[in-house]
Amino acid sequence: MIPFVRAVPSGAFAAGQGVPAPVKGRMAEVKLHPDWLARIGGEFEQPYMGELKAFLAAERAKGKTIYPRPSNWFAALDATPPQDVRVVILGQDPYHGPDQAHGLCFSVQPGVRTPPSLVNIYKEMRDDLGIAPARHGYLKSWASQGVLLLNNVLTVEAGMAASHQKRGWEKFTDAAVAAVAADPAPKVFILWGSHAQKKAADVPGLGKDSPHLILRAPHPSPLSAHNGFFGSKPFSQANAFLAANGRGTIDWQLPETPDA
Repeated sequence: MIPFVRAVPSGAFAAGQGVPAPVKGRMAEVKLHPDWLARIGGEFEQPYMGELKAFLAAERAKGKTIYPRPSNWFAALDATPPQDVRVVILGQDPYHGPDQAHGLCFSVQPGVRTPPSLVNIYKEMRDDLGIAPARHGYLKSWASQGVLLLNNVLTVEAGMAASHQKRGWEKFTDAAVAAVAADPAPKVFILWGSHAQKKAADVPGLGKDSPHLILRAPHPSPLSAHNGFFGSKPFSQANAFLAANGRGTIDWQLPETPDA
């Protein structure tokens, strides 16, 4: 049987190598950065992961469209190896519209209209740092600088928001967040909305004695952004904390043209 995931040389990630096409009747292989495998690879031996794999295979066998494509299920981890993480932003589940999701929370593929929540993130970034909103919603440059853009659930059925919740992904991403929190190098955890805050609440290493900065605010959705998201200044707070702890700063200004 084709394994659910395999490690490939780190140089292959940027080039998009090491990701074979789906094989009829089986799950496609999904790449995962070897440094993540060293920390959370044991999760792939857990019963829940076998159940998740079977569920995803069955859904695809029924002809259902699943977002993002399999090669992007672990894109957030591939883009930001654990030792490079400086900021963690937690999302819920992938966008469920065509061509939107590509594995990074809040981000959409080049050429896709910027979603409302990301529009509000840009508004807050403008008010916080004076950065003009980008004309696109592709956040890969943040990930490349150590911003882990991780959804709670890593797949979704087309047109069906939250359709893959409670299938096992939450346990896997819990392990990823816990691995990051366990590393004592100071980091910033940006928790927007109750889902992200609840997820982080049970993570060892994010308690009151944590070496990390925990920033909590309402979700940037148009339904809640005016309840405290606007004015929360997460970007300047994150950079101030990182700089004070010798970890540099994030250039939150996105490229004018997205580099796909």
